[in-house]
Amino acid sequence: MKRIGTSRRKTRAKFTKHFRKKGKIGLSQYFQTFNEGDKVQLSVEPAVQKGMYHPRFMGKAATILGKVGTCYEVSIQDQQKKKTLIVHPVHLKRV
Repeated sequence: MKRIGTSRRKTRAKFTKHFRKKGKIGLSQYFQTFNEGDKVQLSVEPAVQKGMYHPRFMGKAATILGKVGTCYEVSIQDQQKKKTLIVHPVHLKRV
């Protein structure tokens, strides 16, 4: 059976912002830097679609592996598997 739609389907509630957090994104959040080995949390910024990961990884803890262009390569534990994602820094929070 073929799935219709993209990876953003059925994410209306998951990707909504709190009404006080709406508006422009601060540049410090957009250009934040991380070092290799830093612990971060994946928290999506719905206003920026660039470098967004799949919604199933929302809220996961990750470790920075390195930098790929303007994005970061992060490693997460998904059940028993280690997975690598490429995520824009606007979708990461320092832990």
